[in-house]
Amino acid sequence: MALHFEVLGRFNRARAARLTLPHFVSQTPLFMPVGTQGTIKGLTTNQLEDIGCQIILGNTYHLALRPTSELLDEAAGLHKFMNWPRALLTDSGGFQMVSLLHLADITEEGVTFQF
Repeated sequence: MALHFEVLGRFNRARAARLTLPHFVSQTPLFMPVGTQGTIKGLTTNQLEDIGCQIILGNTYHLALRPTSELLDEAAGLHKFMNWPRALLTDSGGFQMVSLLHLADITEEGVTFQF
């Protein structure tokens, strides 16, 4: 199973949950640092693990610009590129589709950005 979300407890509007992903089981609530271009600046992956980081957020649009999807393919994926064994979350690039509309070509098949 690629994804499983289980609520473990609730208090008013707050909840604690377990998020099971292919590379890691995360406990929520959690802190998710942003590794926009495949890196967390100023910290090593060991340091991130030591402070309890469970998941890193990447930005699809920025990853396509730098380091590029070709380089990520050569590195055998974002996990290997970052040397990160735990979970990763990448966004859809939808925000950039709206905010950079002047650089986007939108068709039935999807969105292509001018780089």
